[in-house]
Amino acid sequence: MKTLFELKQDMATIGQQLQKIESELAQKAVDPKASMEDIKALQDSKKDLKMRFEVIKEQHDTLEAEQKEKFAAQQQTKNLGLGSEADPKQKMIKAKAEFIRASLERRPVNDEAKQLIAIPAGNETGGDKFLPTTMQNELVHEPFARNQLREVAQISAIKGLELPRISYNLDDDDFITDEETAKELKLKGDTVTFGRNKFKVKAVISDTVIHGSDVELVGFVDNALRSGLAAKEKKDSLSSTPKSGLEHMSFYNGTDIKRVQGDDLYKAIKAAIADLHEDFRDNAQIVMRYADYMDIIEVLANGNATLYNAQPEQVLGKPVHFADGAVNPIIGDFNYFRINYDAMTYDTDKDVDSGNYLFVLTAWYDQKRSLNSAFRIAEVVDTP
Repeated sequence: MKTLFELKQDMATIGQQLQKIESELAQKAVDPKASMEDIKALQDSKKDLKMRFEVIKEQHDTLEAEQKEKFAAQQQTKNLGLGSEADPKQKMIKAKAEFIRASLERRPVNDEAKQLIAIPAGNETGGDKFLPTTMQNELVHEPFARNQLREVAQISAIKGLELPRISYNLDDDDFITDEETAKELKLKGDTVTFGRNKFKVKAVISDTVIHGSDVELVGFVDNALRSGLAAKEKKDSLSSTPKSGLEHMSFYNGTDIKRVQGDDLYKAIKAAIADLHEDFRDNAQIVMRYADYMDIIEVLANGNATLYNAQPEQVLGKPVHFADGAVNPIIGDFNYFRINYDAMTYDTDKDVDSGNYLFVLTAWYDQKRSLNSAFRIAEVVDTP
């Protein structure tokens, strides 16, 4: 007996043949040179293909229903086993797997799993389906795919976040000694308000993954969603041509951040560090391309292999983080850079053509620098 996948392939093949016959029949019908015998032959072929398609579709639908019924029975018999699971990590994986499967199959989530992963209440009203609190925290704070800026940025998931540009204050109004910071505070005010910029991440899940082990299902979905979040964050923060409305997120947007030049990249980075006010310089870190760093090493080493083994911080004087999107090195105190997620919701769907399921995460987030004066961009002087 054929598998569900093979039946899907057969349906697709016959469907393509049927489309071809219907197209030829339409052409023949308006062609005065076409004989009635030709048209009759195409009509017979169309009828034959339709019958074949219906037979295979009936087999497919029956087998699919049987498999779903069998799976539902297995799930009901198994009843997750959350209560008997001693390992907290395995218990959480089972609960997350139950949530994902229930969402994709559009059935209620098991009560044990619902409590364990903290599904927000109130979804029965038909409004947004908020992602479980546990899963949202993990997606925001524990990404699989790397956004190197996360290593230095502040990360939060606070609704309607507002922060002071400077986290301390003194009675003396003249306590800010950096002129650039003082000007920025006067221009922008003393509060940073994080917005809600919407984007979607889709995890495409096959039947085999859904019906596989809990560990594989949860790992697959988590990896897809976290990779999507990391890619979006990195693209927005390092874009040289940011999209309209997202310009403030990019470190390279216009003249938002002061640019410091040098005869070569090494001197430019050194000059940028020195140009920072001491309040920011003490905690400064560098984000740059690995290829640019290796070019610096090649010049400084001058044939001496010892320098290649040195830590980047020993060479440049500040901790270094490598990101291919950093077309010009970014130097600054990243305590003044934050990524905040305001909310996350989810939805599910099924691709009828491929048979795959879609788990869609919708996120509202923002990236902001509370003080642009805490950063510098290093550039090489253009030589005529």
